[in-house]
Amino acid sequence: MPADAELPMTKTDRTPIRWLVLALAAASLCLGALAPAHVAEAQEQRYQRRSILDFFLGRRYLDDAPQAPDVQQPRRQQRKRPPQPKAVVNTRTAPPLRTVEEEPAVQKLGDARTILIVGDFLASGLGDGLTAAFETSPGVVVEARGNVSSGLVRDDYYDWPEQLPKMIDELKPAMVVVMIGANDRQQMVTDTAKEKFRTDGWFTEYRRRVLSFGKEVTGRKIPLLWVGLPAFESDSMTADAVQMNQLYRNQVESIGGEFVDIWDGFVDENGNFIVTGSDVNGQQVRLRTSDGINLTQAGRRKLAFYVEKPARRLLGTQASPDLVRLDSSNLPGLGLPDNPVEHTVPISLSDPNLDGGAELLGARPPPMALTRSPRDLLVEQGEMTPAPPGRVDDYRLPVAKAPAEVSVK
Repeated sequence: MPADAELPMTKTDRTPIRWLVLALAAASLCLGALAPAHVAEAQEQRYQRRSILDFFLGRRYLDDAPQAPDVQQPRRQQRKRPPQPKAVVNTRTAPPLRTVEEEPAVQKLGDARTILIVGDFLASGLGDGLTAAFETSPGVVVEARGNVSSGLVRDDYYDWPEQLPKMIDELKPAMVVVMIGANDRQQMVTDTAKEKFRTDGWFTEYRRRVLSFGKEVTGRKIPLLWVGLPAFESDSMTADAVQMNQLYRNQVESIGGEFVDIWDGFVDENGNFIVTGSDVNGQQVRLRTSDGINLTQAGRRKLAFYVEKPARRLLGTQASPDLVRLDSSNLPGLGLPDNPVEHTVPISLSDPNLDGGAELLGARPPPMALTRSPRDLLVEQGEMTPAPPGRVDDYRLPVAKAPAEVSVK
């Protein structure tokens, strides 16, 4: 066997090494237990990033060891305040905010005509839209008296046939706008029985109530605008709205009222319900809320757009936004003289042009010309005056000049 060959390590030779490793491990645990808490945590974090083989193979850890507490104090961690959420305003659906620099709202006239709006929650939204539509009209006042959960079926909750005459006597409106029926898809209790929704008995009684409700307005010679229902997200509600709109149209027009159809404004080209659509300015905005029933602020304004046109037609010039009342205090100055007789000059009937002439235009023949004009020569004799030399229509050939004589010396 060579002298430099290494003998294999026996089992007895490995035993001291094992005890040495165990002793080093126990010493490290004891040192970690005696060290301060924050130092032990730092050591644990550093040692966790290394394997057990690196520890036993003798890698350098002295340089990476944390310093003593008296040399460097740990930094106190400051709690960070969570950022406060910023208020998000949807400019498409939220109403415009009025700033201090903007002009105040138009003051209404004392004899402004009143538009009374009655109905359910859709009528309340229509009131908001019409208020914005006639905001700049001093001759129109909008009074929205809608009841959110009311209708023509549950008269025990809110009796519209009893409340409407009181409102008319109080406000004396120039017209009445009705939008109702979204809450009427339920059982109706009559004097004789209980009628289920969609039955023939239900529609017969409902038709009578709509007719009686409309006559409360038209019977007083007040214009009536009955606004139809829009489409809804629910297919069954949309089908019922179509049938009820037909009922409203027939009954209202039979007593002299006007039915306002808003259906096309809240459906697509295929007649399906839409959540987002065009507003009054043609911009794509959200018209309906997440429940598929209520209207957003932009949807309310679009709803009022359909009612605004017939309302302005019935109100006439009173609904004009630039209506101004003139009295002795704000009459414009006309600049008239104090004594108009002194500034009056009589006009002679024989001299309407005030030029001193005694003959009307064309009374004397035009003066005779001694020479014929180019026009007369062209029309009568077909002769045309020659074009000036050098002009584009001068077709004459240039005259060749004779060669100069050469002098011989």
